[in-house]
Amino acid sequence: MTFVMSDLRLLTPHMIITGAALLILLLEAFGGRGTSKNHLVFVGLAGIAGAAFTTLPLLGAGEMGFSKMLAGDGFAAFCYFALYVVGALTLLVSPGYLQDEENHHGEYYALVLLALVGMLLMAGATHLLVMFLALETMSIAIYALAGFLRTPRGIESSFKYFILGAFASGFLLYGIALLYGAVGSTQLHAIAAHFAGVRGLSESPLALIGVGLIAAGFLFKVAAVPFHVWTPDVYQGAPTSITGFMATGVKVAAFAAFLRVFFTAFPAVHGETSSALWLLAVLTMTMGNFAAIVQNDVKRMLAYSSIAHAGYLLVGLVVGTAEAGAGMLFYLMSYAFMNIGAFACLIMVGRKGQDNTEFEALSGLGFKYPGLGLALTLFMFSMAGIPPTAGFIGKFLIFKAAVHEGYYWLTILGVLNSAASVYFYLRVIVTLYFKPEAATPLVEKLRAGPAIIAGTACAGLAVLYLGILPGSLVDLATAALKALV
Repeated sequence: MTFVMSDLRLLTPHMIITGAALLILLLEAFGGRGTSKNHLVFVGLAGIAGAAFTTLPLLGAGEMGFSKMLAGDGFAAFCYFALYVVGALTLLVSPGYLQDEENHHGEYYALVLLALVGMLLMAGATHLLVMFLALETMSIAIYALAGFLRTPRGIESSFKYFILGAFASGFLLYGIALLYGAVGSTQLHAIAAHFAGVRGLSESPLALIGVGLIAAGFLFKVAAVPFHVWTPDVYQGAPTSITGFMATGVKVAAFAAFLRVFFTAFPAVHGETSSALWLLAVLTMTMGNFAAIVQNDVKRMLAYSSIAHAGYLLVGLVVGTAEAGAGMLFYLMSYAFMNIGAFACLIMVGRKGQDNTEFEALSGLGFKYPGLGLALTLFMFSMAGIPPTAGFIGKFLIFKAAVHEGYYWLTILGVLNSAASVYFYLRVIVTLYFKPEAATPLVEKLRAGPAIIAGTACAGLAVLYLGILPGSLVDLATAALKALV
């Protein structure tokens, strides 16, 4: 009985958030039509806060549960908190947007929370099949959220993501099956023990193909080249609040699973996989940045930008050290704040049926709405990696780890890509402050309620704090990696 209770304790955060999602559905069912749905946001936030409170004991712990299929270690706890940030900010920026679009329903908040449960399971899973089930839990909810507004573009976005996501899930599942055939287990520590006793993947073509297919499944979720083609259309067609959720939450969950699989199960074969990851990292950051330069829609530009950020994070996987892994964790937490903050600013300039995410819609808004201009400028600086912002520290930590391991050319290419990205991020700022507003303004009034202002302010303060005083979060990220290496 004690063993069962200890297992359930590791699932407490997941159960609390699931309970909050079910409660939201009940309140929606009995609330009646035409009633305010704003209280549902507080139910979701209370669920996330309760889950965060029960996660605190896991920091620094090293527990395993459910026959070593779920971890309750410091790495999982760190990723959980990054996902709590994503979930809470998404809930805060959503109500005003949904009300303005006349599509404010409780199912939205329930789907966000259920997707969050899948993300948490991905971050904590130490068994490939559990990881696959978690990925599907997350994905199915996001497929629905991408088309939640039921506009033609939103339905197209949802359908594209569903079709391509199904192929990626097939790759992942087939890779797991092949790896099981080669190793005889889908438990990460058992796979690591097997590869520790062999000379490498070259001894087993079955294992080599399996590892490649598993990597392909994860690379699709993080939108890395050549599995990125869905990203711009899906991000542009989805509700803006969900675009931020997808760009951050899915990345945190997928890279958490990527890190756990490659640091725990495949450390013995890192030398055989690093060359392929090196090439993928360079192609991903280069393609993402140069495609973003030619975009005329800020939302689509941020979609390509998210591809480039996946390339920077892949540099950490190439390096494969605890220092690089800690840099990745810091980067993921920072990215959650700056990316959702940027999308929150885009939500504010929209109006019913019109996102107003084209560059020309932002013309002159920096002086007309100083708070919006300051916030968007801060988030663009952070994404570009300009100090003193969290984005600069994240890139610095990853590139420093690459230099320490002798990846000089990879670091040079990464820095050059980061420098190239400054062009399209500064283009947003130039449009805000140096382009005159159109004779017929596209933005007549900001869609800014108390919740979205609070969420944007929290994101902006976090970006500044982590850029000026990053030490505490770096220490937590470093301690979290000790659970894997």
